[in-house]
Amino acid sequence: MPGTVFITGASSGFGEASARRFATEGRKLVLSARREDRLQSLCEELSADAEVMAVSLDVRDRQAVFDTICGLPEPFADIDVLINNAGLALGLGSADVANLDDWEAMVDTNIKGLIYCTRAVLPLMVENGSGHVVNIGSVAANWPYPGGNTYGATKAFVQQFSRNLRSDLSGKNIRVTNIEPGMSETEFSLVRFNGDADRAKQVYQGTRPLQGEDIAEIIYWVTSLPAHININALEVMPVCQSWGPLAVDRE
Repeated sequence: MPGTVFITGASSGFGEASARRFATEGRKLVLSARREDRLQSLCEELSADAEVMAVSLDVRDRQAVFDTICGLPEPFADIDVLINNAGLALGLGSADVANLDDWEAMVDTNIKGLIYCTRAVLPLMVENGSGHVVNIGSVAANWPYPGGNTYGATKAFVQQFSRNLRSDLSGKNIRVTNIEPGMSETEFSLVRFNGDADRAKQVYQGTRPLQGEDIAEIIYWVTSLPAHININALEVMPVCQSWGPLAVDRE
């Protein structure tokens, strides 16, 4: 029987949608997030279809991550899939005026939080001889844009870290996938603009962006493929999003 699916940032967006998708298959779930009230509500809803455990966790807290993962009760301790979804973008200012606190928060969450969770789970997977780490990256790792500075850099780290994990885990029967979404209508922009709902709404005006359910379906697909298949990386955009010409500053 498949083991537990551990999802970080599960109270909204891709994390919540992934929890719902895996619950429809009756998978055992550990859902972690900082917003405990929303997490508990989601767990109560999903418990009709799956065994679900809620864990209040800030992935930036290294000790809390290890205590939580290593201290899971027996029914949930066998983590088979880790979905490193917790992450955020803050601000859209130019690097010369950006808020350093925002930069540090992105590094602490998108990089440190991801490596803490991965390092805590991997020994369990190695011992079991199987497992799948799914990292949520971003197209910002590949395609820079004004104001993307530290956010894009953190996602470039996720991309390279995922590649190196594949190299380190060769021969250990553990899969690693980096999924890189483009424009997605979740709480991403609301967080980036510090709760400014009108500004966040403008990001998606006149577009048909990806939804949380779209990425959740992709996550479920890559994890449900036959065990000998590894999707290394998958970049996905809505049809309405593409690349533009290189910027030229004219005198």
